[in-house]
Amino acid sequence: MISIFLDTIKDLIASSGLAALQWQNVVMILISFLFMYLAIKHKFEPLLLLPIAFGMLLTNLPCTGMYHPELWVLDEAGHVDFGNVITNGGLLDYLYIGVKLQIYPALIFLGIGCMTDFAPLIANPKSFLLGAAAQAGIFLTFIGAAALGFSAVEAGSIAIIGGADGPTAIYVSSQLLNDKCNVSTGTIALAAYTYMALVPLIQPPIMRLLTTEKERKIKMAQLRTVSKTEKIIFPIAVTVIIALLVPSAAPLVGMLMLGNLFKESGVVDRLCKTAQNELMNIITIFLGISVGATTVAQNVISLDFLKVIVLGVIAFSVGTASGVLFGKLMCLVTGGKVNPLIGSAGVSAVPMAARQSQKVGAETDPTNFLLMHAMGPNVAGVIGSAVAAGVLLSIIPH
Repeated sequence: MISIFLDTIKDLIASSGLAALQWQNVVMILISFLFMYLAIKHKFEPLLLLPIAFGMLLTNLPCTGMYHPELWVLDEAGHVDFGNVITNGGLLDYLYIGVKLQIYPALIFLGIGCMTDFAPLIANPKSFLLGAAAQAGIFLTFIGAAALGFSAVEAGSIAIIGGADGPTAIYVSSQLLNDKCNVSTGTIALAAYTYMALVPLIQPPIMRLLTTEKERKIKMAQLRTVSKTEKIIFPIAVTVIIALLVPSAAPLVGMLMLGNLFKESGVVDRLCKTAQNELMNIITIFLGISVGATTVAQNVISLDFLKVIVLGVIAFSVGTASGVLFGKLMCLVTGGKVNPLIGSAGVSAVPMAARQSQKVGAETDPTNFLLMHAMGPNVAGVIGSAVAAGVLLSIIPH
Protein backbone atom coordinates (compact mmCIF):
# COMPACT_ATOMS: atom_id res chain seq x y z
CA MET A 1 0.00 0.00 0.00
CA ILE A 2 2.81 2.37 0.94
CA SER A 3 4.74 1.47 -2.22
CA ILE A 4 1.69 2.25 -4.34
CA PHE A 5 1.34 5.63 -2.60
CA LEU A 6 5.04 6.43 -3.12
CA ASP A 7 4.83 5.41 -6.79
CA THR A 8 1.84 7.69 -7.22
CA ILE A 9 3.75 10.60 -5.65
CA LYS A 10 6.73 9.92 -7.94
CA ASP A 11 4.46 9.88 -10.99
CA LEU A 12 2.89 13.18 -9.95
CA ILE A 13 6.29 14.79 -9.47
CA ALA A 14 7.57 13.39 -12.78
CA SER A 15 4.61 14.88 -14.63
CA SER A 16 4.75 18.25 -12.80
CA GLY A 17 6.86 21.30 -13.34
CA LEU A 18 9.19 20.31 -10.52
CA ALA A 19 10.86 17.68 -12.71
CA ALA A 20 11.56 20.24 -15.42
CA LEU A 21 12.74 22.98 -13.06
CA GLN A 22 16.36 23.94 -13.76
CA TRP A 23 18.71 26.13 -11.78
CA GLN A 24 18.40 28.91 -14.37
CA ASN A 25 14.65 28.99 -13.79
CA VAL A 26 15.18 29.22 -10.05
CA VAL A 27 17.56 32.16 -10.49
CA MET A 28 15.08 34.02 -12.69
CA ILE A 29 12.24 33.32 -10.27
CA LEU A 30 14.33 34.76 -7.44
CA ILE A 31 15.12 37.81 -9.58
CA SER A 32 11.39 38.25 -10.21
CA PHE A 33 10.86 38.21 -6.44
CA LEU A 34 13.53 40.90 -6.09
CA PHE A 35 11.83 43.13 -8.66
CA MET A 36 8.48 42.63 -6.95
CA TYR A 37 10.10 43.68 -3.69
CA LEU A 38 11.61 46.80 -5.27
CA ALA A 39 8.28 47.71 -6.86
CA ILE A 40 6.19 47.18 -3.72
CA LYS A 41 8.57 48.19 -0.94
CA HIS A 42 10.59 50.95 -2.63
CA LYS A 43 8.09 51.94 -5.35
CA PHE A 44 10.63 51.61 -8.19
CA GLU A 45 8.43 52.25 -11.27
CA PRO A 46 5.76 49.95 -9.75
CA LEU A 47 3.17 50.43 -12.49
CA LEU A 48 5.36 48.56 -14.96
CA LEU A 49 8.00 46.84 -12.85
CA LEU A 50 5.40 44.83 -10.92
CA PRO A 51 3.64 43.33 -13.97
CA ILE A 52 7.02 42.77 -15.68
CA ALA A 53 8.26 40.92 -12.61
CA PHE A 54 5.15 38.76 -12.47
CA GLY A 55 5.42 38.02 -16.19
CA MET A 56 9.01 36.96 -15.51
CA LEU A 57 7.76 34.63 -12.79
CA LEU A 58 5.10 33.06 -15.01
CA THR A 59 7.40 32.47 -17.98
CA ASN A 60 10.05 30.75 -15.82
CA LEU A 61 7.65 28.32 -14.15
CA PRO A 62 8.13 25.21 -16.32
CA CYS A 63 5.29 23.31 -18.01
CA THR A 64 2.75 26.15 -17.68
CA GLY A 65 2.46 26.49 -21.46
CA MET A 66 1.85 30.23 -21.25
CA TYR A 67 4.78 31.43 -23.38
CA HIS A 68 6.60 29.56 -26.16
CA PRO A 69 9.84 31.17 -27.43
CA GLU A 70 9.97 28.70 -30.31
CA LEU A 71 6.80 30.22 -31.80
CA TRP A 72 8.60 33.53 -32.28
CA VAL A 73 11.40 32.08 -34.43
CA LEU A 74 11.51 33.87 -37.77
CA ASP A 75 10.75 31.95 -40.95
CA GLU A 76 12.95 32.03 -44.06
CA ALA A 77 11.36 35.31 -45.13
CA GLY A 78 12.23 36.87 -41.79
CA HIS A 79 8.68 36.98 -40.44
CA VAL A 80 6.82 35.54 -37.47
CA ASP A 81 4.07 33.04 -38.28
CA PHE A 82 1.28 34.70 -36.29
CA GLY A 83 -1.18 32.03 -37.43
CA ASN A 84 0.97 29.44 -35.68
CA VAL A 85 1.15 31.66 -32.59
CA ILE A 86 -2.63 31.96 -32.43
CA THR A 87 -3.12 28.22 -33.00
CA ASN A 88 -0.49 26.87 -30.61
CA GLY A 89 0.30 29.76 -28.28
CA GLY A 90 -0.53 30.36 -24.63
CA LEU A 91 -1.92 33.41 -22.85
CA LEU A 92 1.38 35.28 -22.74
CA ASP A 93 2.02 34.55 -26.43
CA TYR A 94 -1.29 36.21 -27.28
CA LEU A 95 -0.50 39.26 -25.17
CA TYR A 96 2.99 39.52 -26.66
CA ILE A 97 1.48 39.96 -30.13
CA GLY A 98 0.64 43.55 -29.10
CA VAL A 99 4.32 44.16 -28.35
CA LYS A 100 5.58 42.52 -31.52
CA LEU A 101 3.17 44.54 -33.65
CA GLN A 102 4.22 47.74 -31.80
CA ILE A 103 0.65 48.43 -30.63
CA TYR A 104 1.22 48.79 -26.88
CA PRO A 105 4.09 51.35 -26.95
CA ALA A 106 2.16 53.58 -29.36
CA LEU A 107 -0.94 53.50 -27.15
CA ILE A 108 1.20 54.24 -24.10
CA PHE A 109 2.45 57.34 -25.93
CA LEU A 110 -1.16 58.33 -26.60
CA GLY A 111 -1.82 58.31 -22.86
CA ILE A 112 1.42 60.17 -22.12
CA GLY A 113 0.41 62.86 -24.61
CA CYS A 114 -2.87 63.35 -22.75
CA MET A 115 -0.97 63.96 -19.52
CA THR A 116 1.84 66.15 -20.90
CA ASP A 117 1.96 69.93 -20.76
CA PHE A 118 4.17 71.27 -23.54
CA ALA A 119 3.76 74.89 -22.39
CA PRO A 120 7.26 75.13 -20.80
CA LEU A 121 8.77 73.88 -24.06
CA ILE A 122 6.70 76.24 -26.20
CA ALA A 123 7.56 79.17 -23.92
CA ASN A 124 11.28 78.38 -24.18
CA PRO A 125 11.99 76.68 -27.54
CA LYS A 126 15.72 76.55 -26.70
CA SER A 127 14.77 73.60 -24.51
CA PHE A 128 14.60 71.54 -27.70
CA LEU A 129 18.39 71.83 -27.95
CA LEU A 130 18.83 70.46 -24.42
CA GLY A 131 16.47 67.59 -25.15
CA ALA A 132 18.42 66.80 -28.31
CA ALA A 133 21.80 67.03 -26.55
CA ALA A 134 20.72 64.49 -23.94
CA GLN A 135 20.16 61.91 -26.68
CA ALA A 136 23.93 61.80 -27.30
CA GLY A 137 24.09 58.90 -24.84
CA ILE A 138 22.05 56.80 -27.25
CA PHE A 139 24.37 57.18 -30.22
CA LEU A 140 27.62 56.98 -28.24
CA THR A 141 26.41 53.78 -26.58
CA PHE A 142 25.46 52.38 -30.00
CA ILE A 143 29.08 52.76 -31.05
CA GLY A 144 30.32 51.26 -27.78
CA ALA A 145 27.99 48.25 -28.00
CA ALA A 146 29.08 47.59 -31.57
CA ALA A 147 32.71 47.77 -30.46
CA LEU A 148 32.00 45.11 -27.81
CA GLY A 149 30.84 42.69 -30.46
CA PHE A 150 27.08 43.17 -30.43
CA SER A 151 25.34 43.10 -33.79
CA ALA A 152 23.80 46.29 -35.19
CA VAL A 153 20.27 45.34 -34.11
CA GLU A 154 21.48 44.43 -30.61
CA ALA A 155 23.55 47.61 -30.31
CA GLY A 156 20.59 49.74 -31.38
CA SER A 157 18.30 48.07 -28.84
CA ILE A 158 20.84 48.55 -26.04
CA ALA A 159 21.61 52.15 -26.99
CA ILE A 160 17.98 53.28 -26.80
CA ILE A 161 18.09 52.62 -23.04
CA GLY A 162 19.99 55.92 -22.82
CA GLY A 163 16.79 57.75 -23.68
CA ALA A 164 15.31 56.67 -20.33
CA ASP A 165 11.99 55.94 -22.02
CA GLY A 166 10.61 52.45 -21.40
CA PRO A 167 7.93 52.36 -24.14
CA THR A 168 10.43 53.64 -26.71
CA ALA A 169 12.98 51.00 -25.67
CA ILE A 170 10.34 48.29 -26.05
CA TYR A 171 9.20 49.74 -29.39
CA VAL A 172 12.71 49.71 -30.85
CA SER A 173 13.86 46.37 -29.43
CA SER A 174 10.66 44.56 -30.47
CA GLN A 175 11.29 45.64 -34.07
CA LEU A 176 15.02 45.02 -34.16
CA LEU A 177 15.55 41.89 -32.05
CA ASN A 178 14.75 38.36 -33.15
CA ASP A 179 15.29 34.79 -31.97
CA LYS A 180 18.89 34.81 -33.23
CA CYS A 181 19.92 37.71 -30.98
CA ASN A 182 21.73 37.29 -27.68
CA VAL A 183 19.49 39.82 -25.91
CA SER A 184 15.70 39.99 -25.66
CA THR A 185 13.07 42.71 -25.49
CA GLY A 186 12.49 41.74 -21.87
CA THR A 187 16.16 42.30 -21.04
CA ILE A 188 16.10 45.74 -22.67
CA ALA A 189 12.87 46.68 -20.89
CA LEU A 190 14.18 45.56 -17.51
CA ALA A 191 17.33 47.63 -17.92
CA ALA A 192 15.39 50.67 -19.15
CA TYR A 193 12.87 50.68 -16.31
CA THR A 194 15.51 49.87 -13.71
CA TYR A 195 17.50 52.95 -14.65
CA MET A 196 14.37 55.09 -14.85
CA ALA A 197 13.62 54.05 -11.29
CA LEU A 198 17.20 54.86 -10.27
CA VAL A 199 17.10 58.42 -11.66
CA PRO A 200 17.37 59.93 -8.11
CA LEU A 201 20.54 57.90 -7.50
CA ILE A 202 22.28 58.22 -10.88
CA GLN A 203 21.67 61.82 -11.94
CA PRO A 204 22.47 64.06 -8.92
CA PRO A 205 26.16 63.02 -8.56
CA ILE A 206 26.73 63.67 -12.28
CA MET A 207 24.99 67.04 -12.06
CA ARG A 208 27.05 68.15 -9.06
CA LEU A 209 30.29 66.94 -10.63
CA LEU A 210 29.81 68.88 -13.87
CA THR A 211 28.54 72.18 -12.44
CA THR A 212 29.93 74.81 -10.11
CA GLU A 213 28.11 76.19 -7.09
CA LYS A 214 27.74 79.51 -8.91
CA GLU A 215 26.09 77.79 -11.89
CA ARG A 216 23.72 75.84 -9.66
CA LYS A 217 22.59 79.10 -8.04
CA ILE A 218 21.54 80.72 -11.33
CA LYS A 219 17.91 81.85 -11.24
CA MET A 220 16.10 81.81 -14.56
CA ALA A 221 13.54 84.38 -15.68
CA GLN A 222 9.89 83.45 -15.35
CA LEU A 223 8.45 81.74 -18.43
CA ARG A 224 5.92 83.63 -20.50
CA THR A 225 2.28 82.61 -20.65
CA VAL A 226 1.49 80.32 -23.58
CA SER A 227 -1.80 80.87 -25.41
CA LYS A 228 -4.31 78.11 -26.11
CA THR A 229 -3.83 78.64 -29.86
CA GLU A 230 -0.11 77.91 -29.53
CA LYS A 231 -0.85 74.78 -27.52
CA ILE A 232 -3.21 73.50 -30.23
CA ILE A 233 -0.92 74.31 -33.15
CA PHE A 234 2.16 72.76 -31.47
CA PRO A 235 1.20 69.03 -31.63
CA ILE A 236 -0.04 69.38 -35.19
CA ALA A 237 3.12 71.18 -36.35
CA VAL A 238 5.46 68.75 -34.56
CA THR A 239 3.68 65.75 -36.11
CA VAL A 240 3.97 67.16 -39.64
CA ILE A 241 7.62 68.20 -39.29
CA ILE A 242 8.88 64.97 -37.68
CA ALA A 243 6.82 62.69 -39.93
CA LEU A 244 8.35 64.39 -42.97
CA LEU A 245 11.91 64.38 -41.63
CA VAL A 246 11.96 61.01 -39.82
CA PRO A 247 8.99 58.92 -41.07
CA SER A 248 9.88 55.91 -38.89
CA ALA A 249 9.34 58.07 -35.77
CA ALA A 250 5.81 58.98 -36.85
CA PRO A 251 3.97 56.16 -34.97
CA LEU A 252 5.30 57.20 -31.56
CA VAL A 253 5.39 60.97 -32.11
CA GLY A 254 2.03 60.92 -33.88
CA MET A 255 0.28 59.13 -31.02
CA LEU A 256 2.03 61.36 -28.46
CA MET A 257 0.84 64.48 -30.24
CA LEU A 258 -2.67 63.11 -30.82
CA GLY A 259 -2.99 62.60 -27.07
CA ASN A 260 -1.74 66.13 -26.44
CA LEU A 261 -4.20 67.52 -28.99
CA PHE A 262 -6.99 65.70 -27.13
CA LYS A 263 -5.85 67.49 -23.96
CA GLU A 264 -5.33 70.98 -25.35
CA SER A 265 -8.35 71.14 -27.67
CA GLY A 266 -10.73 70.92 -24.71
CA VAL A 267 -13.49 69.38 -26.83
CA VAL A 268 -12.87 65.65 -26.27
CA ASP A 269 -12.60 65.36 -22.50
CA ARG A 270 -14.09 61.85 -22.53
CA LEU A 271 -11.48 60.60 -25.00
CA CYS A 272 -8.70 62.33 -23.08
CA LYS A 273 -9.75 60.86 -19.73
CA THR A 274 -10.13 57.39 -21.25
CA ALA A 275 -6.71 57.52 -22.93
CA GLN A 276 -4.88 58.69 -19.81
CA ASN A 277 -6.74 56.47 -17.36
CA GLU A 278 -8.60 53.30 -18.40
CA LEU A 279 -6.78 52.68 -21.70
CA MET A 280 -3.38 53.57 -20.26
CA ASN A 281 -3.90 51.23 -17.29
CA ILE A 282 -5.06 48.30 -19.43
CA ILE A 283 -2.20 48.63 -21.90
CA THR A 284 0.31 49.00 -19.05
CA ILE A 285 -0.82 45.66 -17.61
CA PHE A 286 -0.63 43.89 -20.98
CA LEU A 287 2.71 45.49 -21.86
CA GLY A 288 4.34 44.65 -18.54
CA ILE A 289 3.24 41.03 -18.36
CA SER A 290 4.06 40.24 -21.98
CA VAL A 291 7.50 41.92 -21.84
CA GLY A 292 8.26 40.03 -18.64
CA ALA A 293 7.33 36.83 -20.47
CA THR A 294 10.30 37.23 -22.82
CA THR A 295 12.79 36.96 -19.95
CA VAL A 296 13.20 33.22 -20.38
CA ALA A 297 16.06 31.95 -18.21
CA GLN A 298 18.09 30.55 -21.10
CA ASN A 299 18.03 33.94 -22.85
CA VAL A 300 18.78 36.14 -19.85
CA ILE A 301 21.39 34.38 -17.73
CA SER A 302 24.48 35.12 -19.76
CA LEU A 303 27.47 37.43 -19.99
CA ASP A 304 25.60 39.45 -22.60
CA PHE A 305 22.96 40.31 -20.01
CA LEU A 306 25.63 41.80 -17.75
CA LYS A 307 27.00 43.77 -20.70
CA VAL A 308 23.51 45.16 -21.36
CA ILE A 309 23.20 46.29 -17.74
CA VAL A 310 26.60 48.02 -17.81
CA LEU A 311 26.01 49.64 -21.20
CA GLY A 312 22.56 50.76 -20.08
CA VAL A 313 23.88 52.73 -17.12
CA ILE A 314 26.63 54.17 -19.33
CA ALA A 315 24.03 55.27 -21.89
CA PHE A 316 21.88 56.93 -19.24
CA SER A 317 24.85 58.58 -17.54
CA VAL A 318 26.27 59.91 -20.81
CA GLY A 319 22.83 61.27 -21.74
CA THR A 320 22.61 63.10 -18.42
CA ALA A 321 26.15 64.45 -18.74
CA SER A 322 25.57 65.58 -22.34
CA GLY A 323 22.51 67.55 -21.30
CA VAL A 324 24.33 69.24 -18.43
CA LEU A 325 27.37 70.09 -20.59
CA PHE A 326 25.17 71.57 -23.30
CA GLY A 327 23.38 73.50 -20.57
CA LYS A 328 26.77 74.93 -19.52
CA LEU A 329 27.35 75.98 -23.12
CA MET A 330 23.96 77.71 -23.26
CA CYS A 331 24.76 79.37 -19.93
CA LEU A 332 27.96 80.75 -21.43
CA VAL A 333 26.32 81.90 -24.67
CA THR A 334 23.40 83.61 -22.90
CA GLY A 335 25.61 85.35 -20.37
CA GLY A 336 24.52 83.29 -17.40
CA LYS A 337 20.78 83.23 -18.02
CA VAL A 338 20.47 79.42 -18.25
CA ASN A 339 21.03 77.14 -15.25
CA PRO A 340 22.96 74.10 -16.59
CA LEU A 341 21.10 71.80 -14.18
CA ILE A 342 18.01 71.84 -16.39
CA GLY A 343 20.04 70.12 -19.14
CA SER A 344 20.02 66.87 -17.17
CA ALA A 345 16.22 66.77 -17.59
CA GLY A 346 16.73 66.32 -21.33
CA VAL A 347 16.54 62.56 -20.87
CA SER A 348 13.02 61.28 -21.27
CA ALA A 349 12.28 60.22 -17.68
CA VAL A 350 9.22 62.43 -17.10
CA PRO A 351 8.85 64.02 -14.58
CA MET A 352 11.54 62.38 -12.41
CA ALA A 353 14.47 64.01 -14.24
CA ALA A 354 12.93 67.48 -13.96
CA ARG A 355 12.44 66.93 -10.23
CA GLN A 356 16.13 66.13 -9.86
CA SER A 357 17.02 69.45 -11.50
CA GLN A 358 14.80 71.18 -8.96
CA LYS A 359 16.19 69.15 -6.06
CA VAL A 360 19.89 69.73 -6.82
CA GLY A 361 19.28 73.42 -7.48
CA ALA A 362 17.36 73.83 -4.21
CA GLU A 363 20.19 72.16 -2.29
CA THR A 364 22.45 75.06 -3.26
CA ASP A 365 19.79 77.78 -3.01
CA PRO A 366 16.42 76.89 -1.43
CA THR A 367 14.80 79.91 -3.12
CA ASN A 368 15.72 78.69 -6.61
CA PHE A 369 12.76 77.13 -8.44
CA LEU A 370 13.84 75.28 -11.58
CA LEU A 371 11.05 72.74 -11.98
CA MET A 372 9.04 74.46 -14.71
CA HIS A 373 12.22 75.44 -16.56
CA ALA A 374 13.39 71.80 -16.39
CA MET A 375 10.06 70.53 -17.71
CA GLY A 376 10.86 72.11 -21.08
CA PRO A 377 13.94 69.93 -21.75
CA ASN A 378 12.17 66.99 -20.08
CA VAL A 379 9.22 66.90 -22.50
CA ALA A 380 11.62 67.75 -25.34
CA GLY A 381 13.47 64.58 -24.32
CA VAL A 382 10.31 62.55 -24.87
CA ILE A 383 10.12 63.83 -28.43
CA GLY A 384 13.89 63.50 -28.83
CA SER A 385 13.96 59.85 -27.74
CA ALA A 386 11.16 59.02 -30.17
CA VAL A 387 13.07 60.74 -32.98
CA ALA A 388 16.27 58.93 -31.98
CA ALA A 389 14.33 55.68 -32.11
CA GLY A 390 13.15 56.54 -35.60
CA VAL A 391 16.70 57.31 -36.69
CA LEU A 392 17.96 53.95 -35.36
CA LEU A 393 15.16 52.09 -37.10
CA SER A 394 15.96 53.93 -40.33
CA ILE A 395 19.71 53.25 -40.38
CA ILE A 396 19.78 49.69 -38.97
CA PRO A 397 18.77 46.93 -41.41
CA HIS A 398 16.16 44.64 -39.83
